[in-house]
Amino acid sequence: MKTLYLDCGMGAAGDMLTAALLELFPDPDEFIERLNELSIPNVHITKEKAVKCGITGTHISVTVHGTEENDEMHDHRHHHHHHSGMHDIEHIISHLNLPQKVKNDISAVYGLIAEAESHVHGVPITDIHFHEVGTMDAVADVTAVCMLMNELSPDEVVVSPIHVGSGQVNCAHGILPVPAPATAYILKDIPIYGGEITGELCTPTGAALLKHFADRFGSMPAMKMQAIGYGMGKKDFPRANCVRAMLGETEDKTDTVLELSCNVDDMTAEAVAFATERFFDGGALEVYTVPIGMKKSRPGTLIRVMCTEQDKEKILTLIFKHTTTIGVRETVTHRYILERSIETLHTPYGDVRRKTSSGYGVSRYKYEYEDLACIAKERNISIDEVRKLIEDC
Repeated sequence: MKTLYLDCGMGAAGDMLTAALLELFPDPDEFIERLNELSIPNVHITKEKAVKCGITGTHISVTVHGTEENDEMHDHRHHHHHHSGMHDIEHIISHLNLPQKVKNDISAVYGLIAEAESHVHGVPITDIHFHEVGTMDAVADVTAVCMLMNELSPDEVVVSPIHVGSGQVNCAHGILPVPAPATAYILKDIPIYGGEITGELCTPTGAALLKHFADRFGSMPAMKMQAIGYGMGKKDFPRANCVRAMLGETEDKTDTVLELSCNVDDMTAEAVAFATERFFDGGALEVYTVPIGMKKSRPGTLIRVMCTEQDKEKILTLIFKHTTTIGVRETVTHRYILERSIETLHTPYGDVRRKTSSGYGVSRYKYEYEDLACIAKERNISIDEVRKLIEDC
């Protein structure tokens, strides 16, 4: 499957992520032209080659009213123009000529930033004014990354542990520790580290983009590399100040599961059904039964429960509790699975969850039965009619 790995050994900022992803495209100039044609208010974006520690990459410049941000870290702003609130940001996003998915991604990234600012400053999200992250160059950074991610459309995004830097940073509120409070809040539950580099390496915008798009954080997976991009920051450090993006193919997803099996010939159908429900409640991946012939020609039931190693003891306990068996067999097995995701579609008939599965060269989707059934009952129509209404939206 197509995998994107982002190496954040020198942190991440919106412009650096833009530049790194841009280098993965065959025609970066065409993308920059499209970005400028969006007419983000008073913004113009250019790209240029940059060299850090002997490595050649791309640097993105964003000018607002013809002036470029002095500090590469676009999140601690001292502009004197209008400070935008979340409503202003949403207004700008709604008027951009972009696919709805990209607009949703931009809104979600700003939502993470707004939540962090709200928590840090102790005020409602509606009262947040983006004096540090809301100026137009930040909008350009977030928009560009969301557009690039949509067009690259990787099956999985893996992000390295994030180097946040050390020391202190100047911002509109004074001198703050690194990582800045908003950045630290966004990066909760994400692996980060400091080090000998003094300075703010990861900004709130960079953190929010990584958190939104990452499927997981960790080391680079085994992959056949197809393209590598280097997104350069402005500052010079002892280490190359860049985000490195690697696009390649990884093996389609496999995992190891356990199959726990038992045979019973003295349970009613109701008791077997009840046991099956309890196994699912306990974390079983799959439960199924097979009619079998047992000793003395008795008809019986093979009960098979699939689970992970970590859930084995819990499932074993449930099997012995809810069945009449006196022994359980264990088989270690590999399964080949499609990547699965769930999105909620907002239709005129109500919200409908859609499950998408992809991998091994195929992609398929299906709607959640309960959601279809609810609409069908409300409108007194069939499931197939509901499905057609949704497809026609």
